[in-house]
Amino acid sequence: MGPRFGKLFEKLCGAHVADLLWHLPTGIIDRRFAPKVAEAPDGVIATITVEIDAHLRPASMRQPYKIRCRDETGFLHLVFFHVKGDYLEKLLPVGTRRMVSGRVEHFNNQVQITHPDHIVDPDAEDKPPPIEPVYGLTGGLTLRSVQKAVRAALARAPALPEWIEPTVLAQRRWPAWKDALLTAHKPDSTSDLELDQPARQRLAYDELLSNQLAIALVRAHTRRLSGRSIKVAGDLRRRATAALPFQLTPSQIAALAEIGGDMASPQRMLRLLQGDVGSGKTVVAVMAMLDAIEAGAQAALMAPTEILARQHFSTIEKIAANAGVKTAILTGREKGKTHDAILASVASGETGILVGTHAIFQADVVYQDLALAVVDEQHRFGVEQRMALSEKGRGMDMLVMTATPIPRTLMMTSYGDLDSSRLTEKPAGRKPIKTLTLPSSRLEEVVEAVSRALDQKAKIYWVCPLVEESELIDLAAAAERHEQLKGLFGERVGLIHGRMKGAEKDRVMEGFARGGIDLLIATTVIEVGVDVPEATIMVIEHAERFGLAQLHQLRGRIGRSDRPSTCLLLYAAPLGETAKARLSILRETEDGFRIAEEDLKLRGAGEVLGTRQSGMPELKLADLAAHQELLAMARDDARLALTRDPELSSPRGQALRTLLYLFERDVAVRYLRSG
Repeated sequence: MGPRFGKLFEKLCGAHVADLLWHLPTGIIDRRFAPKVAEAPDGVIATITVEIDAHLRPASMRQPYKIRCRDETGFLHLVFFHVKGDYLEKLLPVGTRRMVSGRVEHFNNQVQITHPDHIVDPDAEDKPPPIEPVYGLTGGLTLRSVQKAVRAALARAPALPEWIEPTVLAQRRWPAWKDALLTAHKPDSTSDLELDQPARQRLAYDELLSNQLAIALVRAHTRRLSGRSIKVAGDLRRRATAALPFQLTPSQIAALAEIGGDMASPQRMLRLLQGDVGSGKTVVAVMAMLDAIEAGAQAALMAPTEILARQHFSTIEKIAANAGVKTAILTGREKGKTHDAILASVASGETGILVGTHAIFQADVVYQDLALAVVDEQHRFGVEQRMALSEKGRGMDMLVMTATPIPRTLMMTSYGDLDSSRLTEKPAGRKPIKTLTLPSSRLEEVVEAVSRALDQKAKIYWVCPLVEESELIDLAAAAERHEQLKGLFGERVGLIHGRMKGAEKDRVMEGFARGGIDLLIATTVIEVGVDVPEATIMVIEHAERFGLAQLHQLRGRIGRSDRPSTCLLLYAAPLGETAKARLSILRETEDGFRIAEEDLKLRGAGEVLGTRQSGMPELKLADLAAHQELLAMARDDARLALTRDPELSSPRGQALRTLLYLFERDVAVRYLRSG
């Protein structure tokens, strides 16, 4: 393709020839309609055979070049812009017959086609295809160039040994792999593009099977690694619980029992703790850490951002202190002597719990004996990172936490190597959040309502819109709103965004939590984990641009005390159907798990966990909402295949290895003991 086009195709679908195979059509162009000129309606795609009558050259380059053509019913004009040289005269000599295909326009009582898609000699072998697949594009690539590249990739695709059981193929009436590809890329009608068509289903199943096989291999590898059994009387945990100003909820108690059982078993724990915003995951994590410390070992908690790490630290330090355990924090900000002192204290075992960003797993951090690692906001870290963490301790247990409720189907595709616990209640005394939707045209009323709330000493978040994926544009929108509101309310207005230095972010958050900032203008950096119980109002601009799960996360920043809270979702009218559905679900419910399932239906898996996070497998052929049944089937098939043939050395096993490579699951292949 050459380097320029190569880069564009890589951006469009990926770096490998196989990625072109997975780039399936999204529509078709039907060129079978072949009317006479006088019968060609406006706006349709038609293929018309005409005789070239005259070339009408423009007086200046700014005007279009027209070619008058005719059949027995009337004239058709072909219109071209920015024409250089004589290539049109060679392509369309006067007096010859040509077959032209493109979109018909009626303009100034003339029938015309601007820049036809195809121009061919009707007697030539090479006719325009009666039906053309339409593909997703990116800037710089035309439909023709993508079609050509996909055809070249299909020509290179070999017939491969079959990895699906023959009985399944027969029962489902699925074609062989290569036939499925050829059929999927050559639809005969729009119904061939449906996700339930046999060729599409077959390819989706291949992708899901590779995903489930990879997860099963990683899980089997983890289970084979020797763990350690941590059985303690629970004295530290009891001391810490007695000092808490609240009772643990039933699901916190149940999660702790599951975690305790895992830690006591000789196998390594790999458990996911899911809980909605504010459901008390950190408290559960601290109690598990105290068990590790009571057994004479250490524990660590890693968070994805510095703000989050510091917040966890303030919660953990208080609880651990009641049990007489020393806690330290390590982020990129601890430097020099402070940094060295923390490392020395961790190496000697004096520090029982270390909290921080990924800095706590760098090469220079040596633990005396790390028995438990807790990873927060798990979806930011992939399977490979989980594996790297487990190297830091001997037979180390791992607890991963997320406040992004994960739909059941996503649990299977992304977290199938983990056991799972859920926290389902909100802590006692929390009031429901009132959620209202308003068009952006009522912004002035919102500003007046904010003014009244500030007079009553309220703390308010104001979230600025997500603009595409550009931090800079996000920042511009937030900075502009900050200037405007600061003009009205003065120094009580603060601004926080992703490009600020850590210390500056902390200063602003501290000001909002305990100081003179009452109205905080923010980009989505506040989505995860920021805890200011006094905040009772949130305004989200352009709510229609956010995903459901993300709006739910943002809304969870308020309603963290016993005072009533309100979330205002501002939208730009008119709203599309999906955005309308999204906002009405948020008005109806605060149940994060229901919201996650609805979000999956509305947007598909790639988007559900906010912008595409690392560690999330990006499915190109399968649609988790449409192919749920295939996912369950793939999971059972993968487990059965590995039970029968753990080394994947049989003929089917070898074919399954090919499948893993085909979908770039090479990491999983490494966990096959025979290489």
